[in-house]
Amino acid sequence: MKPMLAGAVEFVIGVDTHRDSHTAAAVNAATGAVIEQLTVATDAFGYRKLKTFADEHADGTRVWAIEGTGSYGSGLTTALLEAGEWVVEIDRPARPARRDGAKSDNLDAVRAAREALSREHLAAPRARGDREALRVLMTARQGAIVGRTKTIGQLKALIVNAPQALREHLRQGSTDEQVQRCARLRTLPTHSVEHRATIQALRGTARRALALEAEAAEYETELERLVVAICPVLLEQPGIGAITAAQFLVSWSHLGRIRSEAAFAALAGAAPIPASSGQVTRHRLNRSGDRQLNRALHTVALCRLRIHEPTKTYAERRTQEGKSARDIKRCLKRAIAREVYRLMNAQAAAVTRNLPKAA
Repeated sequence: MKPMLAGAVEFVIGVDTHRDSHTAAAVNAATGAVIEQLTVATDAFGYRKLKTFADEHADGTRVWAIEGTGSYGSGLTTALLEAGEWVVEIDRPARPARRDGAKSDNLDAVRAAREALSREHLAAPRARGDREALRVLMTARQGAIVGRTKTIGQLKALIVNAPQALREHLRQGSTDEQVQRCARLRTLPTHSVEHRATIQALRGTARRALALEAEAAEYETELERLVVAICPVLLEQPGIGAITAAQFLVSWSHLGRIRSEAAFAALAGAAPIPASSGQVTRHRLNRSGDRQLNRALHTVALCRLRIHEPTKTYAERRTQEGKSARDIKRCLKRAIAREVYRLMNAQAAAVTRNLPKAA
């Protein structure tokens, strides 16, 4: 297959992004020669300077190859898309060995441009708006969940080392019961200094865990509301809840970004990898790709194996055929990726068709 940009553009502008500065390099698409380079600050004035730079040195059909469109390059990407520019996302380009000293922002910008010229497929930047709202809520919820887990670990350590009477009172029951019981502890004047301090620590830690749990629940409620507004059909599928649906939408982003359901499965690390040797013909799990998306597929697969009768029947049939449990889960994740991709695409296409046409 030939590179995607072959014959499609006259210029490629590679951009190496950082927190405080962006470095751009205009490259001739036909020859790969560097035309001009520029470094600007990461503000609105700097973005305008880059647009002027492109008009002066790449006045023709062009594409911007930006490294880090979802992080340091997000501001520039948004500004360029609003100006009607063609922007593609480039992950970290391959760099030569550092011992020759060939490392600078200018060189990285050129590498980004030439990397775009050589690739068979290029990804559009992820959308902002609803997709970005889901992403930030998912990030905040994950932080609350991780914080709660660590806090409960601290609470259990405090219980283990508490004075004997207090430890005997708190060690029984489930984790939730222990948290609730510790949150209601009170000190008495007759308690020793150690006893009062331990109660104070237990109560504060338990209340922090409850606060983080409430925070995570609040994020999940908002995530479900957004998923219902964007793609409610996902929540109608067995095994898919608000969190997994939100992750699917965050990774997928928008209609047209991922070219096919096979590409979506590859992004999720759910595409089978040939692992044949000699007389053995098999496939193995893919451990690359978007691991959060892979985890969402894995969660849905496990849920369906427990509660979904057609999935149970499928697993029994494949087991009788000699498939291992791991192979069955791999096949299920691939099928779920196909199903989810088609649902999201169909929903987005339906919404697009129903939008009012511009006058």
